Amino acid sequence: MQVDDCLFCKIARREIPSEVAYEDDEVIAFKDTQPIAPVHLLIIPKEHLLSVNEITPEYEPLIGHLFGVIQRLAQELGVTESGYRVVTNTGADGGQVVGHLHFHLLGGQALNAKIG
Repeated sequence: MQVDDCLFCKIARREIPSEVAYEDDEVIAFKDTQPIAPVHLLIIPKEHLLSVNEITPEYEPLIGHLFGVIQRLAQELGVTESGYRVVTNTGADGGQVVGHLHFHLLGGQALNAKIG
């Protein structure tokens, strides 16, 4: 299910333009509009999940697939060997800004502890 007023659902439905790096039936990955590293993608499930708190056992295959996409993108973007970071924020105090489960893939430079 997608939510009508969710920014990331709109991107997944292609109602809002984005620079898509990967897409299949379940997942879409696109460039962050305010990157904090040379490689900064957002990887989201197309199904609307608010945050990590909504991941139940039924979503384990989807989350596994999503991390497989992250690994594939890291390899394609040349950051597998040098290293990269995968970040997700949950809730307001955790720094979550968009209410749709998403993972940041960050790389292409040395990442200090404050990035993410």
